[in-house]
Amino acid sequence: MSVEVSDAPEARRYEARVRGESGVAGVAEYLRTPELIAFVHTEVSSEHEGRGVGAALARTALDEARAANVRVLATCPFFAGWIDRHPEYRDLLYQSRSRVSD
Repeated sequence: MSVEVSDAPEARRYEARVRGESGVAGVAEYLRTPELIAFVHTEVSSEHEGRGVGAALARTALDEARAANVRVLATCPFFAGWIDRHPEYRDLLYQSRSRVSD
């Protein structure tokens, strides 16, 4: 199964389509600023679950974040878990800076 992922900025999401099939197989919704992309929700259709659609969404979105030099905030449990299992993407994660009062 070949999965094609594209950014749909007007809808604020990445969309995954399976080659040869009509319709969207999965989406990764985001909020974006020039410095940060926050992944807030990922959904894969039930007929495509467990077939690599979610992984294709995550990999493409994170590779594009790296290429654009933006940090990632993984509020979506799927993205957070995926990055946890793929440490080569952890360097993209946004690290908030806490302030310590004297």
